[in-house]
Amino acid sequence: MHQNRLFALSVGLATALALSIFVGPAAQAQKLNVLHNFTGSADGSVPDAGLTMDVAGNLYGTTHYGSPYSCGTVFKLGHKGSGWIFTPLYSFAGGSDGCSPYARVTIGPDGSLYGTTTGTYGTVFNLKSPAHPPRAILDPWSETVLYRFTGGHDGSGPFGDLVFDQEGTLYGTTYLGGANGQGAAYELVPSDGGWTESVLYSFTGGNDGKWPLGGVIFDRSGNLYGTAHLGGEQGFGTVFELTPSETGWTEKVLYHFEGRSDGANPRGALIFDQSGNLYGTASAGGSYGCGTVFELISSPGGWTYNTLHIFNCDDGESPTSSLVLDVAGNLYGTTAYGGLSGCFGNCGVVFELTPNPNGLWTYTLLHEFTGSDGALPLGNVIFDANGNLYSTAAYGGRYPCDNGCGVVWEITP
Repeated sequence: MHQNRLFALSVGLATALALSIFVGPAAQAQKLNVLHNFTGSADGSVPDAGLTMDVAGNLYGTTHYGSPYSCGTVFKLGHKGSGWIFTPLYSFAGGSDGCSPYARVTIGPDGSLYGTTTGTYGTVFNLKSPAHPPRAILDPWSETVLYRFTGGHDGSGPFGDLVFDQEGTLYGTTYLGGANGQGAAYELVPSDGGWTESVLYSFTGGNDGKWPLGGVIFDRSGNLYGTAHLGGEQGFGTVFELTPSETGWTEKVLYHFEGRSDGANPRGALIFDQSGNLYGTASAGGSYGCGTVFELISSPGGWTYNTLHIFNCDDGESPTSSLVLDVAGNLYGTTAYGGLSGCFGNCGVVFELTPNPNGLWTYTLLHEFTGSDGALPLGNVIFDANGNLYSTAAYGGRYPCDNGCGVVWEITP
């Protein structure tokens, strides 16, 4: 239903059940707290991407826009007593430093922040804190652009998160560009004080997929896994694996979405469980056209696809982010739309899926956004050590940008 407008929104910003599923009630014990209402000034607006947490429990994120006519920000929310302090770390000027971050930032091996911007063809950047204690809380961090995409064979539009390997090499995807203009997977290797970009794989737009929006993740053997939004045998997207060899990287499609009860058009990244099974979301398809949560079960003979939940729009619509898995094996995520809040177009939900001994999964609606507490939660959720959930909603909140400037939120059990 809303999937097409959601993808159109994403691209515009970049350039400027199963029948055997049990459905549980909303979890009344859950409480959502808004930690920060974006104002659209120095703190930014439209926090699309969710959050990253450091070992001290501080939160880091990005906004797609900044103050009027600016190009977005990187921010920090740090603990102070029982509250939080919001600190803008960097505001993009839209010149050589890049414009419009869409993905989360990643904390590198050196403790600094790495991320991407999507404006023009996009950049990969690094942010470091001041060498000396800042003179004021608003002193910006220093930004270094590690790579500027040209929009050609090297890629264009890095929407997904970055990931490091053990040697300190960065990996990511671009949703356009590459040798065929349908997206690419790339690496950035540190060398001689700089970084060298290489394309690992260029998508053709055929059976291999096109438009990889969600980034990639590693398995224990050094293979990369991700999703392509479109393409594949039926045109509804793929789950793929990239395997390294001495002669380069080889792509293998693990699953072709059919656009039926299995889902269609995955946008988010994948996650692994301890057994090596993959989990993800499809932003459309399913029995109601509202998306699905799926699992790919690893076995010596290949991968088996299993639909864990089919959204019916009232319980959520258009899951676009990656999932998170707790120690008990429960899955958590967000949908961009859906719910019964009465919000125009519905404002999205936070959900939990709990495995049962019989192999089925129970769906629990943790929170429905109303607009005043946020709307359009596009980003992933993360846990702290106490089991609290954190993320962002791109719109809504207290301050009136076009549709609200967005919020950072917390759910406490």
